[in-house]
Amino acid sequence: MRRALDAAREAVANALPNPRVGCVLLDPQGTVVAVGAHRGPGTPHAEVDALTRAGAAARGATAVVTLEPCNHTGRTGPCSEALIAAGVTRVVYAADDPNPLAAGGAARLRTAGVDVEGGVLADEAERVNVAWTHAVRTGRPYVTWKLAATLDGRSAAADGSSRWITGPDARLDVQRLRSACDAILVGTGTVVADDPRLTLRDDEDAPLPYEVQPTRVVMGERAIAPDARVRDDEAPFLHLATRDVDVALATLAEREIRHVWLEGGPRLAGAFLAAGRVDEVVAYLAPALLGAGATALSGTGIETIADTLRLDLVDVTRIGPDVRLTAHPRRAVPTRKEGS
Repeated sequence: MRRALDAAREAVANALPNPRVGCVLLDPQGTVVAVGAHRGPGTPHAEVDALTRAGAAARGATAVVTLEPCNHTGRTGPCSEALIAAGVTRVVYAADDPNPLAAGGAARLRTAGVDVEGGVLADEAERVNVAWTHAVRTGRPYVTWKLAATLDGRSAAADGSSRWITGPDARLDVQRLRSACDAILVGTGTVVADDPRLTLRDDEDAPLPYEVQPTRVVMGERAIAPDARVRDDEAPFLHLATRDVDVALATLAEREIRHVWLEGGPRLAGAFLAAGRVDEVVAYLAPALLGAGATALSGTGIETIADTLRLDLVDVTRIGPDVRLTAHPRRAVPTRKEGS
């Protein structure tokens, strides 16, 4: 199973709106016959990729796959049927498929006489697809709020200048994490003030070598100028003319956007936090002090220490001279209601 998980991670950084999945085929003696992986929408699923590589050697094999084989027809056919047709006699999978449209593969395989075992390294498999799993279960995108600040919590100086709070290593690390998302979201204020491109770029301001750029999403009621750089042809663009966080996220969910990278100003971040719609915080802290200027966060509605939003720190990494902190808010993630 760990070989299959490695295949899922290594095949592609971002398969959204689909999950990253790996599959290993073993012959009756336990020898690896083929390794497959899913590489994004429209490409073969991991099981079909492995079966194609194995050819006739798949007959009598065991398929070890990181997600329950799908049982529906979308851009591709059902993997459960492909495994049955290939003569696979045993399937071992990690996580159950949370998508009701695709689930049922395990039951279909058992009905066909295939020996099926599920739940092997399920937690580890879910960590490979945290955002996708969250989006499918809750009906809304997973939201990562990124901020950069000095040690005294300032995101800009008193004169409004903010380039650059952090160093080039941290800025390149942001691009790497951005590449795992399928939308970058800012407020209209950020677009008016900074005219950003919101594309994946390296430190020399040249496009990064990614085949797919995240959708650039601007939220707010102010108009976006026709010549704003966010409207260029480097990446898709979407203007959500609303201040309602849930309306914005519902619109993105309808477009099958699974993972939102939230940037922009402190008020937009405050609105998402106040609505309970931030699932992860990635904070870059620079060893610097400003003493005045814009803070990284405002408008949360928190007025007393008793209401402090506490976070669970899950990672601390030094990035050049700066420090990256990754944390999760301490709250239960609401699940989608039946029939919604």
